[in-house]
Amino acid sequence: MAKPFKLGLVSKLLIGIVLGILIGQFMPHWFDRIIITASSIFSVFLKFVIPLMILAFVTMGIADLSKGAGKLLLITGVIAYCSTLIFGSMAFGVAINLFPSFLTPEALAKIGDAEAGMLTPYIHLPLPPLMDVFSALILAFILGLCISAMRGIELHDAIYNPMKEFSNVINKVLNVVIVPLLPLFICGIFVNMTVSGQTFAILGILWKVFLAVIIMHSICLLTLFSISGAITRKNPFRMLKNQIPGYLSAIGTQSSAATIPVNLKCAEANGVSAQIRNFVIPLCANIHMPGSMITITSCVTAVLLMYPEMPIGLGLIIPFIMTLGIAMIASPGAPGGSIMTALPFLIMVGIQPESSLPGLLIALYITQDSFGTACNVSGDNAISNIVDKINESFEKSAA
Repeated sequence: MAKPFKLGLVSKLLIGIVLGILIGQFMPHWFDRIIITASSIFSVFLKFVIPLMILAFVTMGIADLSKGAGKLLLITGVIAYCSTLIFGSMAFGVAINLFPSFLTPEALAKIGDAEAGMLTPYIHLPLPPLMDVFSALILAFILGLCISAMRGIELHDAIYNPMKEFSNVINKVLNVVIVPLLPLFICGIFVNMTVSGQTFAILGILWKVFLAVIIMHSICLLTLFSISGAITRKNPFRMLKNQIPGYLSAIGTQSSAATIPVNLKCAEANGVSAQIRNFVIPLCANIHMPGSMITITSCVTAVLLMYPEMPIGLGLIIPFIMTLGIAMIASPGAPGGSIMTALPFLIMVGIQPESSLPGLLIALYITQDSFGTACNVSGDNAISNIVDKINESFEKSAA
């Protein structure tokens, strides 16, 4: 008997994107707002679950690493930070040499408010998260490291078992509610983008900057997966193929944290062990930002090049990238979170907060935010494979 046909996650995500564009283009606004309302309610619920997801998965991921948990946490953090710095620096090198050939003040004048024209949902669901993402991450570090170090010595299973059950509950919510409804969420986002005219108009205005950034994102992913494949002796192109659902989810959600459920499945498809993927994927969703750094560095460079009187150079940009690589830990969870986190630090490159330049920078960034997020989460999967290989070495040494 033939198996019933079942659409995969990639197909559902693509259908959600196409339907969002078609609905936004041809349906009346009252119908658009129904889809946007459903997407908005899901978004609120997702933001409520994300800190719980990070708390559950990162805690248990660290707690289950009975050998070398602290070492793996440090190694993962160092790899993620170095990746962010390296690709941010690469982006500046490309932008400073390429952008002057086509980026002019006249091009910037054509960009309007990226939020203008968007529809609002009919209702807003008042459901604030129990804690913010950064608080959940720090609490997960504390609980995970303490459980890992003290279990069987100063603690038995009185804390470990409840956290394990909590992790199972959150996993059930992800598989039964969040993952199946992601296409609806993405559909609503693309409906609003299309209604506001952003889907097509922005690409037509900024396609050269956009194309340069996308190419740099692609170079970033090819580099990360090639390194990961060389270390783990896996086919990097097969790993990239398995990452497609996570990449498309990130394009739709524009949130590293919101893509964690799908990215966990991508890591599983690439053969990453459960304890490592449950530890590294949520962790890197908060600390590994090469795509966002590429986009921000490119956009900052573009804005500075618009105004010849403003200084620009490696001595100005590198400290900015190094600072932002740490500050952006607080940014995941919301579209445009990285650029909002970067705003207080723009003064480091001579952009005054009270000027009009931050607004122009936001407009440039938001047009490319979804692809930067997709690069972030895909790179997380490459790192998870490397950390999994390192953990195997730790376990063999301890055996």
